[in-house]
Amino acid sequence: MSPLHTLDAQTLSAAYAERSLSPVEVTQAVIAQIARCEPQLNALYAYDPEAALAQARASQARWQAGAPLSPLDGVPGTLKENIATQGCAMPVGTAASELLPMAEDAPPAARWKQAGLVLLAKTTMPDYGMLSSGLSSFHKLARNPWDPSKNPGGSSAGAGAAAAAGYGPFHVGTDIGGSVRLPAGWCGLVGLKPSAGRIPIKPPYTGRVAGPMTRSVRDSAWLMGVLSQPDWRDATSLPPQAIAWQQLERDPKGLRIGLLMDAGWGLDVEPETRSAVLATARAFEAAGASVEPLAPFSTRAMADGMDRFWRMRSYLDMQALPEARRNKVLPYIRDWVATGATLSAAEVFTGYSQIAALRDAAVAACQPFDFVLSPTSPVPSYAAEWASPTNDPALPFEHIAFTLPHNMSEQPALSINCGFTAAGLPIGLQIIGRRFDDLGVLQLAAAWEQLRGPQRAWPMD
Repeated sequence: MSPLHTLDAQTLSAAYAERSLSPVEVTQAVIAQIARCEPQLNALYAYDPEAALAQARASQARWQAGAPLSPLDGVPGTLKENIATQGCAMPVGTAASELLPMAEDAPPAARWKQAGLVLLAKTTMPDYGMLSSGLSSFHKLARNPWDPSKNPGGSSAGAGAAAAAGYGPFHVGTDIGGSVRLPAGWCGLVGLKPSAGRIPIKPPYTGRVAGPMTRSVRDSAWLMGVLSQPDWRDATSLPPQAIAWQQLERDPKGLRIGLLMDAGWGLDVEPETRSAVLATARAFEAAGASVEPLAPFSTRAMADGMDRFWRMRSYLDMQALPEARRNKVLPYIRDWVATGATLSAAEVFTGYSQIAALRDAAVAACQPFDFVLSPTSPVPSYAAEWASPTNDPALPFEHIAFTLPHNMSEQPALSINCGFTAAGLPIGLQIIGRRFDDLGVLQLAAAWEQLRGPQRAWPMD
Protein backbone atom coordinates (compact mmCIF):
# COMPACT_ATOMS: atom_id res chain seq x y z
CA MET A 1 0.00 0.00 0.00
CA SER A 2 1.12 3.57 -0.65
CA PRO A 3 2.08 5.69 2.36
CA LEU A 4 -1.06 6.42 4.36
CA HIS A 5 -0.79 10.21 4.03
CA THR A 6 -1.02 9.87 0.21
CA LEU A 7 -4.21 7.79 0.04
CA ASP A 8 -7.25 9.33 -1.59
CA ALA A 9 -10.64 9.76 0.06
CA GLN A 10 -12.29 6.83 -1.71
CA THR A 11 -9.52 4.45 -0.64
CA LEU A 12 -9.73 5.69 2.95
CA SER A 13 -13.51 5.38 3.06
CA ALA A 14 -13.37 1.78 1.82
CA ALA A 15 -10.55 0.91 4.22
CA TYR A 16 -12.41 2.38 7.19
CA ALA A 17 -15.55 0.43 6.26
CA GLU A 18 -13.69 -2.88 6.07
CA ARG A 19 -11.53 -1.97 9.10
CA SER A 20 -8.23 -2.48 7.33
CA LEU A 21 -7.31 1.09 8.32
CA SER A 22 -8.52 3.41 11.06
CA PRO A 23 -8.91 7.20 11.10
CA VAL A 24 -6.41 7.31 13.96
CA GLU A 25 -3.70 5.53 11.93
CA VAL A 26 -4.25 7.80 8.96
CA THR A 27 -4.31 10.99 11.02
CA GLN A 28 -1.09 9.93 12.75
CA ALA A 29 0.53 9.37 9.34
CA VAL A 30 -0.54 12.81 8.12
CA ILE A 31 0.74 14.40 11.34
CA ALA A 32 4.10 12.73 10.70
CA GLN A 33 4.12 14.11 7.13
CA ILE A 34 3.35 17.58 8.46
CA ALA A 35 6.26 17.29 10.90
CA ARG A 36 8.57 16.48 7.98
CA CYS A 37 7.38 19.22 5.62
CA GLU A 38 5.88 22.09 7.57
CA PRO A 39 9.18 23.63 8.74
CA GLN A 40 9.87 24.38 5.04
CA LEU A 41 6.36 25.20 3.82
CA ASN A 42 4.60 27.24 6.54
CA ALA A 43 1.22 26.15 5.21
CA LEU A 44 -0.69 25.86 8.48
CA TYR A 45 -2.35 28.09 11.05
CA ALA A 46 -3.95 26.97 14.33
CA TYR A 47 -2.46 23.51 13.87
CA ASP A 48 -3.60 21.27 16.75
CA PRO A 49 -2.53 17.65 16.28
CA GLU A 50 -4.02 16.57 19.62
CA ALA A 51 -7.43 17.96 18.68
CA ALA A 52 -7.16 16.22 15.30
CA LEU A 53 -6.35 12.92 16.97
CA ALA A 54 -9.33 13.35 19.30
CA GLN A 55 -11.57 13.82 16.25
CA ALA A 56 -9.98 10.75 14.66
CA ARG A 57 -10.64 8.65 17.76
CA ALA A 58 -14.29 9.75 17.77
CA SER A 59 -14.55 8.84 14.09
CA GLN A 60 -12.94 5.47 14.70
CA ALA A 61 -15.51 4.75 17.41
CA ARG A 62 -18.33 5.61 15.03
CA TRP A 63 -16.97 3.27 12.36
CA GLN A 64 -16.57 0.49 14.93
CA ALA A 65 -20.19 1.01 15.99
CA GLY A 66 -21.32 0.90 12.36
CA ALA A 67 -22.58 4.47 12.56
CA PRO A 68 -20.28 6.81 10.60
CA LEU A 69 -21.62 10.30 10.05
CA SER A 70 -20.91 9.94 6.31
CA PRO A 71 -18.87 7.69 3.99
CA LEU A 72 -16.04 10.20 4.46
CA ASP A 73 -16.10 10.17 8.26
CA GLY A 74 -12.48 10.35 9.47
CA VAL A 75 -10.90 11.63 6.26
CA PRO A 76 -8.38 14.37 7.23
CA GLY A 77 -7.65 17.75 5.72
CA THR A 78 -7.67 21.52 6.18
CA LEU A 79 -9.80 24.64 5.81
CA LYS A 80 -8.54 28.05 4.72
CA GLU A 81 -7.95 30.46 7.57
CA ASN A 82 -10.75 32.85 6.43
CA ILE A 83 -13.40 30.12 6.76
CA ALA A 84 -14.59 30.71 10.30
CA THR A 85 -14.40 27.85 12.81
CA GLN A 86 -15.98 28.28 16.21
CA GLY A 87 -13.55 29.30 18.94
CA CYS A 88 -10.62 29.97 16.57
CA ALA A 89 -9.43 33.50 15.82
CA MET A 90 -9.57 34.52 12.15
CA PRO A 91 -6.80 37.02 11.34
CA VAL A 92 -7.54 36.92 7.57
CA GLY A 93 -3.81 36.89 6.96
CA THR A 94 -2.96 40.26 8.46
CA ALA A 95 -1.24 41.49 11.61
CA ALA A 96 -3.77 44.35 11.58
CA SER A 97 -6.57 42.05 12.80
CA GLU A 98 -7.72 41.67 16.38
CA LEU A 99 -7.49 38.00 17.34
CA LEU A 100 -11.01 37.29 18.58
CA PRO A 101 -12.47 33.76 18.67
CA MET A 102 -15.18 33.17 16.08
CA ALA A 103 -18.68 32.68 17.45
CA GLU A 104 -19.73 29.97 14.97
CA ASP A 105 -18.63 27.77 12.11
CA ALA A 106 -19.03 29.22 8.62
CA PRO A 107 -21.08 26.98 6.29
CA PRO A 108 -18.10 25.04 4.81
CA ALA A 109 -16.78 24.34 8.32
CA ALA A 110 -20.23 23.29 9.50
CA ARG A 111 -20.61 20.83 6.60
CA TRP A 112 -17.06 19.54 7.27
CA LYS A 113 -17.96 18.80 10.88
CA GLN A 114 -21.35 17.36 9.92
CA ALA A 115 -19.62 14.79 7.67
CA GLY A 116 -17.17 13.80 10.41
CA LEU A 117 -14.05 14.96 8.57
CA VAL A 118 -10.91 15.43 10.66
CA LEU A 119 -9.74 19.06 10.75
CA LEU A 120 -5.98 19.12 11.08
CA ALA A 121 -5.53 22.90 10.86
CA LYS A 122 -6.48 26.08 9.08
CA THR A 123 -4.25 27.18 6.19
CA THR A 124 -2.32 30.40 5.70
CA MET A 125 -3.20 33.29 3.41
CA PRO A 126 -1.98 36.83 2.56
CA ASP A 127 -3.40 39.99 4.11
CA TYR A 128 -7.17 40.10 3.53
CA GLY A 129 -6.74 37.57 0.70
CA MET A 130 -5.61 40.42 -1.56
CA LEU A 131 -2.59 38.70 -3.11
CA SER A 132 -1.94 35.68 -5.33
CA SER A 133 0.90 34.88 -2.96
CA GLY A 134 1.89 33.26 0.32
CA LEU A 135 3.21 36.60 1.61
CA SER A 136 1.52 37.76 4.82
CA SER A 137 2.12 40.25 7.63
CA PHE A 138 0.72 37.73 10.13
CA HIS A 139 1.69 34.23 8.92
CA LYS A 140 5.14 32.96 8.08
CA LEU A 141 5.95 32.98 4.37
CA ALA A 142 4.25 30.02 2.66
CA ARG A 143 6.29 28.13 0.07
CA ASN A 144 5.69 25.80 -2.88
CA PRO A 145 6.44 22.08 -2.28
CA TRP A 146 7.70 21.65 -5.87
CA ASP A 147 10.40 24.23 -5.19
CA PRO A 148 10.42 26.00 -1.79
CA SER A 149 12.11 29.03 -3.34
CA LYS A 150 8.88 29.53 -5.33
CA ASN A 151 5.43 30.82 -4.42
CA PRO A 152 2.48 28.47 -3.82
CA GLY A 153 0.22 31.23 -5.12
CA GLY A 154 -2.77 32.62 -3.31
CA SER A 155 -4.74 33.71 -1.71
CA SER A 156 -5.38 30.05 -0.77
CA ALA A 157 -1.63 29.75 -0.36
CA GLY A 158 -1.36 27.35 2.56
CA ALA A 159 -4.11 25.16 1.11
CA GLY A 160 -2.14 24.76 -2.13
CA ALA A 161 1.06 23.91 -0.30
CA ALA A 162 -0.70 21.53 2.12
CA ALA A 163 -2.46 19.59 -0.64
CA ALA A 164 0.68 19.23 -2.77
CA ALA A 165 2.70 18.14 0.26
CA GLY A 166 0.26 15.39 1.26
CA TYR A 167 -1.42 16.85 4.34
CA GLY A 168 -4.43 14.58 3.75
CA PRO A 169 -6.78 14.37 0.74
CA PHE A 170 -9.15 17.30 1.42
CA HIS A 171 -8.42 21.04 1.41
CA VAL A 172 -10.81 23.97 1.01
CA GLY A 173 -9.89 27.42 -0.29
CA THR A 174 -11.81 30.52 -1.32
CA ASP A 175 -11.72 32.36 -4.65
CA ILE A 176 -12.76 35.86 -5.75
CA GLY A 177 -10.39 36.35 -8.70
CA GLY A 178 -8.45 33.08 -8.92
CA SER A 179 -7.53 32.29 -5.32
CA VAL A 180 -8.36 28.58 -5.59
CA ARG A 181 -7.32 28.04 -9.22
CA LEU A 182 -4.02 29.95 -9.20
CA PRO A 183 -2.43 28.07 -6.29
CA ALA A 184 -3.90 24.86 -7.70
CA GLY A 185 -2.23 25.60 -11.03
CA TRP A 186 1.11 26.53 -9.49
CA CYS A 187 1.07 23.54 -7.12
CA GLY A 188 -0.10 20.90 -9.64
CA LEU A 189 -3.52 20.35 -8.05
CA VAL A 190 -7.17 20.14 -9.01
CA GLY A 191 -8.83 23.33 -7.80
CA LEU A 192 -12.52 23.94 -8.51
CA LYS A 193 -14.18 27.35 -8.35
CA PRO A 194 -17.80 26.20 -8.44
CA SER A 195 -20.77 28.15 -9.72
CA ALA A 196 -21.51 31.05 -7.40
CA GLY A 197 -23.88 29.84 -4.70
CA ARG A 198 -23.16 26.14 -5.20
CA ILE A 199 -21.28 26.01 -1.88
CA PRO A 200 -22.92 28.18 0.80
CA ILE A 201 -20.44 30.61 2.36
CA LYS A 202 -20.49 33.38 4.95
CA PRO A 203 -20.07 36.22 4.32
CA PRO A 204 -21.11 36.07 0.65
CA TYR A 205 -20.23 38.89 -1.71
CA THR A 206 -19.69 39.44 -5.43
CA GLY A 207 -17.46 36.78 -6.94
CA ARG A 208 -16.65 34.98 -3.69
CA VAL A 209 -16.86 31.20 -3.54
CA ALA A 210 -15.32 28.34 -1.58
CA GLY A 211 -13.95 25.35 -3.45
CA PRO A 212 -12.01 22.11 -3.08
CA MET A 213 -8.26 21.82 -3.64
CA THR A 214 -7.16 18.21 -4.02
CA ARG A 215 -4.70 15.93 -5.77
CA SER A 216 -7.36 14.30 -7.97
CA VAL A 217 -10.65 15.10 -9.65
CA ARG A 218 -12.42 12.34 -7.75
CA ASP A 219 -11.37 13.78 -4.40
CA SER A 220 -12.72 17.18 -5.47
CA ALA A 221 -15.99 15.50 -6.45
CA TRP A 222 -16.23 13.75 -3.07
CA LEU A 223 -15.63 17.05 -1.29
CA MET A 224 -18.24 18.84 -3.40
CA GLY A 225 -20.79 16.35 -2.11
CA VAL A 226 -20.02 17.54 1.41
CA LEU A 227 -19.65 21.28 0.85
CA SER A 228 -22.65 21.80 -1.46
CA GLN A 229 -25.19 20.84 1.19
CA PRO A 230 -27.62 23.71 1.97
CA ASP A 231 -27.14 26.36 4.65
CA TRP A 232 -29.77 29.05 5.17
CA ARG A 233 -27.15 31.59 6.32
CA ASP A 234 -26.05 32.25 2.73
CA ALA A 235 -28.94 34.13 1.14
CA THR A 236 -27.18 33.97 -2.25
CA SER A 237 -26.82 30.17 -2.31
CA LEU A 238 -28.43 28.03 -4.99
CA PRO A 239 -31.44 25.83 -4.21
CA PRO A 240 -30.41 22.37 -2.95
CA GLN A 241 -29.89 19.98 -5.84
CA ALA A 242 -29.20 16.26 -5.94
CA ILE A 243 -26.03 16.02 -8.05
CA ALA A 244 -24.36 12.67 -8.71
CA TRP A 245 -20.90 14.02 -7.98
CA GLN A 246 -19.20 10.65 -8.42
CA GLN A 247 -20.54 10.08 -11.95
CA LEU A 248 -17.38 11.37 -13.60
CA GLU A 249 -17.26 9.25 -16.76
CA ARG A 250 -17.73 11.31 -19.92
CA ASP A 251 -16.49 10.77 -23.45
CA PRO A 252 -15.06 13.98 -24.99
CA LYS A 253 -16.15 12.78 -28.43
CA GLY A 254 -18.56 15.25 -30.02
CA LEU A 255 -17.99 18.03 -27.49
CA ARG A 256 -17.52 21.55 -28.81
CA ILE A 257 -14.63 23.14 -26.92
CA GLY A 258 -13.40 26.73 -27.13
CA LEU A 259 -9.70 27.50 -26.75
CA LEU A 260 -8.79 30.89 -25.24
CA MET A 261 -5.08 31.65 -25.48
CA ASP A 262 -5.31 35.45 -25.37
CA ALA A 263 -7.19 36.96 -22.44
CA GLY A 264 -7.35 40.40 -24.04
CA TRP A 265 -5.14 42.07 -21.41
CA GLY A 266 -2.58 41.17 -18.77
CA LEU A 267 0.68 39.27 -19.00
CA ASP A 268 1.54 37.42 -22.20
CA VAL A 269 1.28 33.63 -22.01
CA GLU A 270 4.87 32.42 -21.73
CA PRO A 271 6.04 29.75 -24.20
CA GLU A 272 6.11 26.66 -21.96
CA THR A 273 2.60 27.37 -20.69
CA ARG A 274 1.33 28.00 -24.21
CA SER A 275 2.85 24.73 -25.44
CA ALA A 276 1.35 22.68 -22.60
CA VAL A 277 -2.17 24.09 -23.06
CA LEU A 278 -2.06 23.65 -26.84
CA ALA A 279 -0.93 20.04 -26.38
CA THR A 280 -3.95 19.48 -24.15
CA ALA A 281 -6.26 20.91 -26.82
CA ARG A 282 -4.73 18.58 -29.41
CA ALA A 283 -5.29 15.61 -27.08
CA PHE A 284 -8.99 16.47 -26.80
CA GLU A 285 -9.19 16.79 -30.59
CA ALA A 286 -7.61 13.36 -30.94
CA ALA A 287 -10.26 12.04 -28.54
CA GLY A 288 -13.02 13.29 -30.85
CA ALA A 289 -13.80 16.78 -29.52
CA SER A 290 -14.06 19.81 -31.78
CA VAL A 291 -11.68 22.52 -30.56
CA GLU A 292 -12.13 26.05 -31.91
CA PRO A 293 -10.23 29.26 -31.09
CA LEU A 294 -12.08 31.74 -28.89
CA ALA A 295 -11.34 35.44 -29.36
CA PRO A 296 -10.62 37.63 -26.31
CA PHE A 297 -13.76 38.94 -24.63
CA SER A 298 -12.47 40.87 -21.61
CA THR A 299 -10.82 44.27 -21.90
CA ARG A 300 -8.36 46.50 -20.15
CA ALA A 301 -11.23 48.88 -19.37
CA MET A 302 -13.06 46.09 -17.51
CA ALA A 303 -9.95 45.19 -15.49
CA ASP A 304 -9.07 48.79 -14.67
CA GLY A 305 -12.64 49.57 -13.67
CA MET A 306 -12.79 46.70 -11.20
CA ASP A 307 -9.35 47.64 -9.92
CA ARG A 308 -10.65 51.13 -9.08
CA PHE A 309 -13.77 49.76 -7.39
CA TRP A 310 -11.84 47.28 -5.24
CA ARG A 311 -9.21 49.88 -4.36
CA MET A 312 -11.93 52.16 -3.01
CA ARG A 313 -13.62 49.35 -1.10
CA SER A 314 -10.31 48.37 0.51
CA TYR A 315 -9.34 52.01 1.10
CA LEU A 316 -12.53 52.58 3.08
CA ASP A 317 -12.00 49.39 5.08
CA MET A 318 -8.45 50.38 5.98
CA GLN A 319 -9.34 53.97 6.79
CA ALA A 320 -11.73 52.59 9.39
CA LEU A 321 -8.81 50.95 11.22
CA PRO A 322 -6.84 52.76 13.93
CA GLU A 323 -3.60 54.06 12.42
CA ALA A 324 -1.42 51.70 14.47
CA ARG A 325 -3.27 48.68 13.13
CA ARG A 326 -3.46 50.05 9.58
CA ASN A 327 0.33 50.39 9.54
CA LYS A 328 0.69 46.65 10.18
CA VAL A 329 -0.79 45.76 6.78
CA LEU A 330 1.75 44.71 4.13
CA PRO A 331 3.30 47.79 2.49
CA TYR A 332 2.49 46.39 -0.97
CA ILE A 333 -1.21 46.35 -0.11
CA ARG A 334 -1.11 49.75 1.58
CA ASP A 335 0.50 51.18 -1.57
CA TRP A 336 -2.16 49.59 -3.80
CA VAL A 337 -5.03 50.82 -1.62
CA ALA A 338 -3.70 54.37 -1.05
CA THR A 339 -4.75 55.58 -4.50
CA GLY A 340 -8.36 55.03 -3.47
CA ALA A 341 -8.15 58.46 -1.84
CA THR A 342 -7.87 60.07 -5.29
CA LEU A 343 -10.86 58.36 -6.92
CA SER A 344 -14.10 60.19 -7.69
CA ALA A 345 -17.58 58.79 -7.14
CA ALA A 346 -18.03 58.59 -10.91
CA GLU A 347 -14.83 56.57 -11.31
CA VAL A 348 -15.87 54.14 -8.58
CA PHE A 349 -19.41 53.72 -9.94
CA THR A 350 -18.11 53.22 -13.48
CA GLY A 351 -15.63 50.70 -12.12
CA TYR A 352 -18.39 48.80 -10.33
CA SER A 353 -20.39 48.65 -13.56
CA GLN A 354 -17.53 46.74 -15.20
CA ILE A 355 -18.43 43.70 -13.09
CA ALA A 356 -21.68 43.36 -15.06
CA ALA A 357 -19.94 44.16 -18.34
CA LEU A 358 -17.40 41.38 -17.78
CA ARG A 359 -20.10 38.94 -16.63
CA ASP A 360 -22.15 39.47 -19.77
CA ALA A 361 -19.10 39.28 -22.05
CA ALA A 362 -17.89 36.02 -20.48
CA VAL A 363 -21.29 34.33 -20.63
CA ALA A 364 -21.84 35.36 -24.26
CA ALA A 365 -18.36 34.23 -25.33
CA CYS A 366 -18.65 30.82 -23.69
CA GLN A 367 -22.27 30.11 -24.65
CA PRO A 368 -21.54 28.49 -28.08
CA PHE A 369 -19.27 25.91 -26.43
CA ASP A 370 -19.80 22.99 -24.09
CA PHE A 371 -16.54 23.97 -22.37
CA VAL A 372 -13.67 26.43 -22.77
CA LEU A 373 -9.98 25.71 -22.18
CA SER A 374 -7.36 28.31 -21.25
CA PRO A 375 -4.19 28.64 -19.21
CA THR A 376 -4.93 29.07 -15.52
CA SER A 377 -2.09 31.59 -15.28
CA PRO A 378 -0.06 33.05 -18.14
CA VAL A 379 3.15 32.32 -16.20
CA PRO A 380 4.48 29.61 -13.87
CA SER A 381 5.25 30.21 -10.19
CA TYR A 382 7.60 32.97 -9.15
CA ALA A 383 9.75 33.98 -6.16
CA ALA A 384 8.23 33.04 -2.81
CA GLU A 385 8.97 36.49 -1.39
CA TRP A 386 7.06 38.35 -4.12
CA ALA A 387 3.51 39.61 -3.70
CA SER A 388 2.55 38.76 -7.29
CA PRO A 389 4.21 37.71 -10.56
CA THR A 390 4.89 41.40 -11.34
CA ASN A 391 5.60 42.32 -7.68
CA ASP A 392 4.28 45.78 -8.58
CA PRO A 393 1.25 47.25 -6.75
CA ALA A 394 0.59 49.47 -9.79
CA LEU A 395 0.01 46.26 -11.84
CA PRO A 396 -1.93 44.05 -9.42
CA PHE A 397 -4.19 42.10 -11.81
CA GLU A 398 -1.93 41.25 -14.76
CA HIS A 399 -1.79 37.54 -13.88
CA ILE A 400 -5.53 36.99 -13.26
CA ALA A 401 -6.88 37.86 -16.71
CA PHE A 402 -7.85 34.23 -17.39
CA THR A 403 -9.37 33.52 -13.96
CA LEU A 404 -11.14 36.76 -12.96
CA PRO A 405 -13.89 36.72 -15.62
CA HIS A 406 -15.44 33.53 -14.31
CA ASN A 407 -15.86 34.84 -10.79
CA MET A 408 -17.83 37.73 -12.22
CA SER A 409 -19.82 35.50 -14.61
CA GLU A 410 -20.48 32.97 -11.81
CA GLN A 411 -19.47 30.08 -14.09
CA PRO A 412 -17.70 26.96 -12.77
CA ALA A 413 -14.00 26.91 -13.60
CA LEU A 414 -11.35 24.39 -12.61
CA SER A 415 -7.56 24.24 -12.72
CA ILE A 416 -5.79 20.94 -13.38
CA ASN A 417 -2.18 20.17 -14.14
CA CYS A 418 -1.31 19.88 -17.83
CA GLY A 419 2.48 19.77 -17.77
CA PHE A 420 5.69 21.04 -16.23
CA THR A 421 8.24 23.66 -17.12
CA ALA A 422 11.83 22.68 -17.86
CA ALA A 423 12.57 23.71 -14.25
CA GLY A 424 9.96 21.23 -12.97
CA LEU A 425 7.21 23.68 -12.03
CA PRO A 426 3.56 22.70 -12.65
CA ILE A 427 1.50 24.31 -15.42
CA GLY A 428 -2.24 24.76 -14.89
CA LEU A 429 -5.00 24.20 -17.47
CA GLN A 430 -8.30 25.99 -16.78
CA ILE A 431 -11.56 24.27 -17.75
CA ILE A 432 -14.59 26.58 -17.83
CA GLY A 433 -18.21 25.42 -18.07
CA ARG A 434 -21.60 27.01 -18.48
CA ARG A 435 -23.12 28.31 -15.27
CA PHE A 436 -24.41 25.53 -12.98
CA ASP A 437 -22.57 22.78 -14.92
CA ASP A 438 -20.15 22.06 -12.09
CA LEU A 439 -20.42 18.32 -12.65
CA GLY A 440 -19.66 18.73 -16.35
CA VAL A 441 -16.46 20.62 -15.55
CA LEU A 442 -15.40 17.85 -13.18
CA GLN A 443 -16.23 15.27 -15.85
CA LEU A 444 -14.09 16.96 -18.50
CA ALA A 445 -11.27 17.27 -15.95
CA ALA A 446 -11.59 13.53 -15.23
CA ALA A 447 -11.43 12.85 -18.97
CA TRP A 448 -8.22 14.90 -19.11
CA GLU A 449 -6.77 12.88 -16.22
CA GLN A 450 -7.30 9.77 -18.34
CA LEU A 451 -5.82 11.34 -21.48
CA ARG A 452 -2.89 12.79 -19.55
CA GLY A 453 -1.88 9.51 -17.96
CA PRO A 454 0.28 9.09 -14.85
CA GLN A 455 1.78 12.26 -13.41
CA ARG A 456 5.17 12.89 -11.86
CA ALA A 457 5.50 11.82 -8.26
CA TRP A 458 4.38 14.44 -5.76
CA PRO A 459 7.39 16.41 -4.54
CA MET A 460 7.45 15.64 -0.80
CA ASP A 461 5.93 12.15 -0.65
